[in-house]
Formats: sequence, C-alpha cells, structure tokens
Amino acid sequence: MWHDWKKARRWWLLGLLVLVAVMVYIVLDARKTDVCGKVVVCIPVYGQSLALGEEAVRITDFDELVEKSDNRIVTENIDNKFGYFDNSSFKQYLKRLIHYRKRSYELSIYGMAEALTQQLGSDTVICTFPGGQGATQLALLSKGTPPYERFINDIAKACRLAQKGKCKRFFVPAVCFMQGESDIADYPNTDYHQLLVQFKEDINRDIKAITGQSEPVRIITYQANALTRGEHFRALSYDCHETRVPQSFVDLLLNDTLFWASGPTYPYPAVREVVHIDGPSQKQMGHLEALSALAILRHSQRITGLLPTSFELADSDVIIRFSVPCPPLVLDTVQVSKAPNYGFSVITPDCRDITTGIIVDSCAVHILCSESPKDCKVRYAVNGDPMKSGNQHGPRGNLRDSQGNVISAPYPLHNWAYQFDMPINSLPQ
Repeated sequence: MWHDWKKARRWWLLGLLVLVAVMVYIVLDARKTDVCGKVVVCIPVYGQSLALGEEAVRITDFDELVEKSDNRIVTENIDNKFGYFDNSSFKQYLKRLIHYRKRSYELSIYGMAEALTQQLGSDTVICTFPGGQGATQLALLSKGTPPYERFINDIAKACRLAQKGKCKRFFVPAVCFMQGESDIADYPNTDYHQLLVQFKEDINRDIKAITGQSEPVRIITYQANALTRGEHFRALSYDCHETRVPQSFVDLLLNDTLFWASGPTYPYPAVREVVHIDGPSQKQMGHLEALSALAILRHSQRITGLLPTSFELADSDVIIRFSVPCPPLVLDTVQVSKAPNYGFSVITPDCRDITTGIIVDSCAVHILCSESPKDCKVRYAVNGDPMKSGNQHGPRGNLRDSQGNVISAPYPLHNWAYQFDMPINSLPQ
C-alpha cells in the first residue's frame, strides 16, 4: 500500500511538472508585442467561410510575417500566435496550447496587415483576427448570436490587453466583411440589405462602447458571387432572386458612406470551382482591403470600387457610365475566361436577353441591343454554369479598370466591376 501511494505521488508530481512546463512554454512562446506608447489599429474580418479562409491553402509564413513587420502584427491576444481560429473558444485555446494548425488557412487579413505595416510608421501596430462562422446566413451572424458575441468579445479582449500594455491608443477604423453565399443559396427569405445596414449600426455601437472612439467603424466589403449555387437560378429570369444579395453590396457602396470596397470574388480561382477562393486570391483580396484601410486612416477619398453610376438610352443602345478608380476600362479575358457578351445582358420583362454586342471606352460601356431596352433590366456577371464558382465557369464578367498597371503588391491590383442587376431607370439618366 505504501508502495502504491509513493507511485501515485510520483505520477502526481510528474503531472504537475509537465503542467508547469506547458504553462511556462505558453508564456514564453506567446511572443507578446510591446505596445507601450504605440497606436494599435484593429481591423479584423467577419463573415462566413470566406472570411475564415476555408479551403485556401495557407501561403503566409507566420514567422516571416512577424519578422517582416518588425513584430507589429498581432492577434486579439496581442501576441503573434496566428492560425488557431475555432467556433469554440475552448477548442481555440486548446489549439493554441498544442500548436494545432491543421485547419489554418490563408486569410485575406494577413495580406492586408502586411501591406499596412509597410505603409504605416513604426509606432503603429496592426491587430487583426477572424470572426464568424462558416455556412451561416447573415441573420444567424447578427447581434445577439454566438458568433457575433464572440467577435465583439475578441475586440474587447484586444482592447483590454493593449491598454494593459500601456498603448497610446486602441481603435477600430474598419471591419472587413466577407459573407453572403448562404443568403444566396439557402433562400432564407430575409431582407439582406436591411440586415447588412443593421449589422453596420450594431457593430458601430458595440465597438464604440468598447474603444471610446468617436470616428465611425467602416465596413470594407467584398461581394459574394455564388448565384449558380442557388438551385432555382435562371440567368434569363426577369425577377432573379439570387441577385438580391450581391446587389445589396452595390447599393450600399453607392449610397452609404460607411461602406468601402475591396472587390468581388468572381475574378479569382475557386477551389474545386465550388465557392471558396484559393490562397493567392485571399492574399490579393487582402491587398485590396489594405488600400481602403489605408485611405480610411489617412482620411482620403472613399474607395467604392468599379460601380455603375448612370444609364443612358440611345436608340436601341444602353450606355452605362462607371466610377472608374483608374481608367481606362479594360475587357480582360486572360484572368477571367470570356463570358457571353463579356458578362453584360439586357433582360426584357418577358425574360429574353436582347444584347447583341459590347463597346467599351475609357469610363463607359455601350451595350448594343436588338430592340428598345426600355423597361428592361441591365445585368453584369449574372450567368455561369450550374453549381460552378470562380473565374472559369462561374458567374463572371470581364470588365476591370487599369489600377493593376500602377499598383502591384505583388499581384496586379485591378478593380473588377461589381456584379449588378438593375432596372434601367434605377440610376440617374
């Protein structure tokens, strides 16, 4: 019996030593960043699977990311332990504990943070991390849901730890937003536009209550382009339910000053041509996010991307004028495989496409029609093979600007036109 007690005691002490060693390892391995006297700029990403990088093979080397940024990119824990996201806070803690990165994907925010640290001074630290939940409609990611509350709690944790480290200031100038595929494909019968406006209002109210900042929190938004994932999708249908979600992004970028652009997903390869863009595409999206983030920080002109701003009827033609960040407009069939009429269509109330040709000039597109387009809907990137996504066979168009000719980091950062579906009389004539 004495022998058994000594043996149990020995195992107990060994277990205690292992526990102490693990805890010491965690503390030493955390590589906490010194934020004393520095400004901590927090720009996380929120949404569903694309926000979490699902299926995007990671190309970012975390050690290199930290080294290149001079230790100025941190997580919500104000450390450099990236790649452990989980829907469960406990599971996320365990992943950090044992360095489990089997589901550590490429996130757009890695590229965004890297680009920002190259442009901002050494007194600025970028805090970034993902939030949300895959395959989830926006109503189930809104205020009061577990994913939303976890996201807000992570922002509060980051703020608390940064202030504990005596940072000069902690604030959230923007949140990157990547969500919408489930609201297209699942037909939830909700008002996506209103939900997104409410999300903007809630996130502003809740973040300001944490940070005490006076400036608004902008939403840097991509655009979901998963029309063909909807089983009822018909490109020629005059009332196309699936376009309501992507059109909401266009309407808000046109009319709401708190929405800023990154870009649509259709110009990029989709893994297995399903939904998720690949690692290099996530990186490229991150550099586009960085352009908006930097403009926000420098109080520059709002970046809205490549959007239609007016329609004009000329006999049997429709002239669409665009806000073009960097002229001229280009029809690119290299990065994106050629779509019918380069992605443009004019749909009559009786569900016919009357488009016969496309002419592009510096800032406008002329759509040639076989008859009068009066009372028609003008569309872009409303096409694609059933259940396909991405730049080869998914819903797509070939229109971009020429920004990538002057900004390349290391990818050409062109602005591709946002997908849209609009009545001709919905924009100024």
